[in-house]
Amino acid sequence: MKERLYNILMADDVVTSIRNNYNELVKIIPEIKKMKGCLHNHPYHHLDVWEHTLYALSFARSDFIIRLSLLLHDLGKPYVLTTDKDGINHFKGHPQKSFELTFDILKRLGYDNETIGKVCYLVRYHDEPIEAQDLDIDIELSRLRFHVQYCDSLAHNPDILYKKEKYLDRTKEMIDNYLANNYHK
Repeated sequence: MKERLYNILMADDVVTSIRNNYNELVKIIPEIKKMKGCLHNHPYHHLDVWEHTLYALSFARSDFIIRLSLLLHDLGKPYVLTTDKDGINHFKGHPQKSFELTFDILKRLGYDNETIGKVCYLVRYHDEPIEAQDLDIDIELSRLRFHVQYCDSLAHNPDILYKKEKYLDRTKEMIDNYLANNYHK
């Protein structure tokens, strides 16, 4: 199952690969079924959770950890969905729920601890701003996290993307400066 999941996610056109292999993907990760048709109904989003996930994946570079993290980053949304009195949907705590589901899925599929640790970290912190201390702790993981955040941001409602662009620009500059000043290989 791990090999098949890898092949689906690492196809040149990952979105077409997922669409063409959806039934097989659901057999590997049945939890993703709940994402399809789960409406965001929120100004920051213009697609349902599943289509948002696919759109985010369309921006991902060819890296299995990133693609797997993007596939699972909003997995918890259907589980924590609430609707306010104005009919706006909210997903409070979805990164934590997505993390918990991701951990269980990756354990079930037999992934090694390093892969589980990276993917779970990226899923859990995909909505949290990257701070300077994160770079000091693990620059490579911070760079992966930035890429996940970048892809996720591009898949949000284009009318509000400008709100995310400032954060993305600031964070990219912070990472670039860190690499220029502190990171020598």
